Amino acid sequence: MATEKEIVVSGIRPTGYLHLGNYFGAIRNYIRMQEEFDCYFFVADWHSLTTHPNPKDLQANVMRVLAENIASGLDPEKVTLYAQSHVPEIAELYLLMNMLAYKGELERVPTFKDKVRLQPENVNAGLLTYPVLMSVDILIQRAVKVPVGKDQGQHLEMARNFAQRFNERYGELFPEPVAFNYGDNLVRILSLDGKGGKMSKSENEMATLYLSDSDEQIRQKLRKAKTDSGGVPGEPMPESVANLIVLMELVSSPDTVKFYVDAFNAGTIRYGDMKTQLGEDMVKFIAPIREKAKDLQENRAYLHKIMKEGAEKARANAAQTLQQARNLIGLNYFE
Repeated sequence: MATEKEIVVSGIRPTGYLHLGNYFGAIRNYIRMQEEFDCYFFVADWHSLTTHPNPKDLQANVMRVLAENIASGLDPEKVTLYAQSHVPEIAELYLLMNMLAYKGELERVPTFKDKVRLQPENVNAGLLTYPVLMSVDILIQRAVKVPVGKDQGQHLEMARNFAQRFNERYGELFPEPVAFNYGDNLVRILSLDGKGGKMSKSENEMATLYLSDSDEQIRQKLRKAKTDSGGVPGEPMPESVANLIVLMELVSSPDTVKFYVDAFNAGTIRYGDMKTQLGEDMVKFIAPIREKAKDLQENRAYLHKIMKEGAEKARANAAQTLQQARNLIGLNYFE
């Protein structure tokens, strides 16, 4: 007898271009999860509205994110792929859950405080209640596992809090989701500028390797990647060099990695040769993803079909959850 798979939910905002950090920090885990769990992966288009994107850009970005995820290895036959806005049940549960959210706790969320500091002229209600919508994305599918990074830990904790509050006030409905990742598979991809920050969708494009970069862009960015003046025997490896070794470990052969680590330790490393080798290996890795994503973006009919089928499955599951929530709250006048 087949056992029911645990539900996993994760979303990605359609802002900026997917980059190497997204792939090794999230998508690679998604590809593994699709074999073991019932996965719901969505494009968070409602979330993106807090920054008022151009409508034409929004549509193109949603299609690109969907295409890049599929090109990276997500199988629409194995996972449910959909746009957040195609599941209106999310909006109703968001309204209901806002009644259990309090102004003080929402104002204390670090990401909200950051947004207030960075964009004081655009502190809208969507930003304030962002954690509520994020929680509902998870709870409406009754997910038990959520692949999140460290910077999203508090949002997941709020999802657990909302599940607890609802269950205590109205009756048991929502599982309390837990953070999940493959502990042996975690990689932190740093920016190529050597400043210690992660690769970013929107900051310092020359220090970030995007899945849409051309072969020459990849080579150029790696040629300009920060290193130091040369390996000194017995000295620790600088973080900027260690980051290039991490990238090599991801896309180059073990022999190549060993050669450059040994050269660094011996003080004979030639960074120009190292970056040229890494550039060629990175081109071989990114180019197939880029080309497949490009082909998919040109096949709008296929992407629309995937979104429509994904929305139908996501809505069916969400509708059951929403109806149970209505019943428990007392919003079932005709029963």
